[in-house]
Amino acid sequence: MFENLSEKLERSFKLLKGQGRITEVNVAETLKEVRRALLDADVNYKIAKEFTNSVKEKALGQEVLKSVQPGQMMIKIVHDELTGLMGGKQEDLNLKGNPAVILISGLQGSGKTTFSGKLGNYLHKKRGKNPLLIAGDVYRPAAIEQLQVIGEQADIAVYTEEGLKDPVALAKNGIRHARKHGFDLVIIDTAGRLAIDEEMMKEITAIKKAVDPEETLFVVDAMTGQDAVNTAKEFNERLDFNGVVLTKLDGDTRGGAALTIKAVVNKPVKFIGTGEQLDALDIFYPERMADRILGMGDIVTLVEKAQEQFDEQESKRIKRKLAKNQFDFNDFIKQIQQIKKMGNVKDLAGMIPGMNKLMKNVDLDDDSFKDIEAIISSMTPEERENPNIMNGSRRKRIAGGSGTTVADVNKLIKQFEETRKMMKMMSSGKNLNRMMANLPNRR
Repeated sequence: MFENLSEKLERSFKLLKGQGRITEVNVAETLKEVRRALLDADVNYKIAKEFTNSVKEKALGQEVLKSVQPGQMMIKIVHDELTGLMGGKQEDLNLKGNPAVILISGLQGSGKTTFSGKLGNYLHKKRGKNPLLIAGDVYRPAAIEQLQVIGEQADIAVYTEEGLKDPVALAKNGIRHARKHGFDLVIIDTAGRLAIDEEMMKEITAIKKAVDPEETLFVVDAMTGQDAVNTAKEFNERLDFNGVVLTKLDGDTRGGAALTIKAVVNKPVKFIGTGEQLDALDIFYPERMADRILGMGDIVTLVEKAQEQFDEQESKRIKRKLAKNQFDFNDFIKQIQQIKKMGNVKDLAGMIPGMNKLMKNVDLDDDSFKDIEAIISSMTPEERENPNIMNGSRRKRIAGGSGTTVADVNKLIKQFEETRKMMKMMSSGKNLNRMMANLPNRR
C-alpha cells in the first residue's frame, strides 16, 4: 500500500539532509519533488499544488530546534498536512436506528457485495450487532448467491424474495422482517452498473428515500485512481452519501483516491478493504495512514490486530510450557496460525516502522509459511512433541514427505530453537528488562 509514494517522498526529504535551516530555496526544491510524487500517485494536479503551497507556507520561517533536523521538521509538516487532506480524524458510523439501516451504493465491480458481508461481519464481531443483510441487487442472481455464501461464512442472515424485482419493495420488506425478528442492524446491498446512468441513479435515490437510512456508503475501487474520485463526486451530487469505502487498497494502487477523495467530495473515508478475506476490512484513520505513507509504520493498528487474536488462556498455557522448556512444534504451528489470522503478512510487516524499506525486495505473503506448515505436518506426533529426537534419518523422511530438502528441515529446526529461546527470554520479566537494557540507544 502506497509503496511507490512512500519511496518518492523519502527521496524528496533527503534534499534537506545536512541543511542547518529550512530556507525558501531548499524548501522549494524539496516540495517540487513532493508535488511530483503526489502526481505520480494519481493525485489531482490542483490538489497537489494546493497541498505543497500549504506545506511551504508552514515550513518557511520555522525555527529548527537543535535536536531536530530540517528534514525531520519537513516530515512533521507534511505528515500533518496529509492527515488533514485525508480528513483529519476518524469518522464513525451512525448506528442509532432500531434497526439501524446502512445503504450500500457504487458501480458494478467496485466490491459492494463483498463489502456488505465484511461490514456485517465486522459490526457483529466488534460491535455486538445482530445484522441482517438484504440482497437488493435483484437483477444479478450471482450477487444474491454471493451474498448468501458470505452470510453463511459469517453466520449472518440474508434476506431475499424470489421473483420480486422491485428493489424498493424488497428493501422495505427486509426492514419489516428485521424489526419483526429482532435484528438491530440492516445492511442493504444494491445493484451496480458498468457506468453511471440515469436509471441506476433514480433507483438508488428511490431506495434511499423509501428506507431513510442512518448511513449511505459509497463503495469505490481504489485502483481506478482519479476515476474513483470523479465517480464519487457524481454519486454524491445525487445521493448525498455519508461516507466512502475504498476497496482493493491491497492491490497495485497508487493511492491518489485515498488521499484526495475527502478534499473533492467533503465526505470522509470510513473503511478500507485490504484483501479478499472476510476480516480484511479496516477502519480508516487519516493519521495512521499518514504514518504509513511516510514510512513511520502503524504500530497502533498492529497491536489492535494482535489483541483481536489474543487468547489469554492459550497465552498462559504457552507461558507454563516455556517455563518448563516444553514448547514444541504443535505450539509453534499454533503461533503461525495466529499470525496468519491477523491479516496479510506483508501488510502487517509494513506496520512496523522502517520495515517497508527492509522488505522492499522480499516476496512475503501467506505462502511464506507453506513450507513450514508442510514440514511440521510431515512430522510424527512424537517428533512434534519432542524436537530433540530429530536425527538424520528422521529429517530425511520429513523432507521427503513435505516435498522439501533436508537443508530446509534443518533450517526450520534451527529457527524453532532460536524462537523457543527468545520466547523463553521474553516470558521472563527479569530477562526482558536485561534484554531491553542491552539494546542500542536510539536517541
